[in-house]
Amino acid sequence: MTERSNAQRAKSLLSAVWAARYRNSAGLVALVALLLPWSTSGVLFALIPWLVGVTFFDLREFPRALLRPACLLPLALVILALLGTLWSDAPWPERIHALGLPAKLLAIPFLIYQFERWPYGDWVFSAFLVSCALLMLYSFAVAIDPGLSLKPYFSRGVYKPESGIAVRNYIDQSQEFALCAIALVHPIVTLFRAGRLRMAALLALLAIGFLANMMFVVVSRTALVTLPILIVVFALLHLRRRAALLCAGAMVLLAAVLWTISPHLRATVAKFGNDYEASAIQNEVSGMGSRLEFWRKSAGFVADAPVFGHGTGSTRGLFASAAADAQADTLRAEIVSNPHNQTLAVAVQWGGVGVLILYGLWLAHLSLFRGAGLACWIGMLVVVQNMLSSLFNSHLFDFTEGWIYVLGVGVAGGMALGQRRRDEAMPVRPQ
Repeated sequence: MTERSNAQRAKSLLSAVWAARYRNSAGLVALVALLLPWSTSGVLFALIPWLVGVTFFDLREFPRALLRPACLLPLALVILALLGTLWSDAPWPERIHALGLPAKLLAIPFLIYQFERWPYGDWVFSAFLVSCALLMLYSFAVAIDPGLSLKPYFSRGVYKPESGIAVRNYIDQSQEFALCAIALVHPIVTLFRAGRLRMAALLALLAIGFLANMMFVVVSRTALVTLPILIVVFALLHLRRRAALLCAGAMVLLAAVLWTISPHLRATVAKFGNDYEASAIQNEVSGMGSRLEFWRKSAGFVADAPVFGHGTGSTRGLFASAAADAQADTLRAEIVSNPHNQTLAVAVQWGGVGVLILYGLWLAHLSLFRGAGLACWIGMLVVVQNMLSSLFNSHLFDFTEGWIYVLGVGVAGGMALGQRRRDEAMPVRPQ
């Protein structure tokens, strides 16, 4: 009896030690989420102690957990990128740089493993929300006084702060604000149904602040396209048919009102047509026109090496070779290392094999979030937003959007799997 008691005490003590390590490491992940909207270098410095802490986890079950598609496919994409350096003609510095872009995906299996065992990812979500809320308030201040911007730039030698952009750029800022605004809808509805009206009203006010900043201060066209689709996804998943129809009607009415009162929104939408006209008729460089040209060239590169691609880091060299034949054509002479489409960014370097892994990765991560609850909603929202925005950008490989994806999928995925494990462990009560 004494031996059994001692064994139970030792087991309890060991469990407490592991729990403390997971808790401390979760605090570091929350710090990463807190710094992500503001600082690239801060995120990298915060990741170092988290990576060190991972080595002290109880990793005995990690090899088996790694066999899940949600964990195995990110690893497969990074391994393919590593192998792709062998058949690439790009200089080695470009190969190494291109290899580092998908390398962040290696954190997903460790985050899933951690938060499956320490299911308090709300710390991470709250830290990111608070950080984005502060960024939103600061963005309003910058809109009033552009001199407050932390992201100055120079145009023709004249100092010009970016209006409404607090730190990095309007694409990152819009992605963060759109994600927070739509993610808040779930807790708002849940709190409203539970009768907690004050907290629901507070979160609703915060969501309105994010949307107001996007409509009246600055917004990217990518966020403008993806935002209505994310709202539709929420309506289909979490609302009954009648409520979903009311939501759709309210969204159309709100869009009409915003179109009427927001010159900034009208100007952003008009930029689609202006860009196309500038590129198609005047042959000038523009956001949309350049993208169309990048996609056309990239499709040709893929056709030249459809199975395994041209190798890691080869994109810039391919565009440089194509530009050599069009030096007098400003639009067609652009040299880039990013075709501004995630599928093409993968296909040019690693061919159809890479695209299959990419799409399998997205589908595997979507399957993690088939259940109910806040974690499943946030995880699905992160994946869907990344898939949609990756039509116009290589957001899985970009720093801010890529780490939003890694944190969202890793933390929410671990929480969802942990909840399923606990539900399965609960004894079934006889009816």
